[in-house]
Amino acid sequence: MKVSELAHSFGTTVDTVRYYTRLKMLNPIKSDNGYKYYPPSEISRFKFILSARQLGFSVSDIQDIIEEASHGKAACPLVRTLIKERLAETEKQFQAMLVLRKNMKDALAQWEIKEDKAPTSTMVCHLIDSFELATDERGSRDK
Repeated sequence: MKVSELAHSFGTTVDTVRYYTRLKMLNPIKSDNGYKYYPPSEISRFKFILSARQLGFSVSDIQDIIEEASHGKAACPLVRTLIKERLAETEKQFQAMLVLRKNMKDALAQWEIKEDKAPTSTMVCHLIDSFELATDERGSRDK
């Protein structure tokens, strides 16, 4: 399968295929005419890479998993460890987004009743300048 065919079959771009090829995560066969062909083993590997990316694994994670498997070791323990780390990171990001969402809603509620003002030499937008950060249950301000 050529680069364009591989990309098309997975609904991605040729640049994506070439990116993973440049990183040596995919190893196509080079033909006499200069085209790169991806045999079934590389097609399976590309599917694995795309699936791992959808699960939040980084490129570095995937390289580590592939490296582990290339030595004949079961990569499953590493995969479990990495997914736990990615899940913890995602949970932190999710909590941060909830705080941001609350701040945005609070700001909008405060700003709905305020008039528009022209900027001055000491103020760009009085709405942002006047925004009061919410405090958490301990009384400290969100950062």
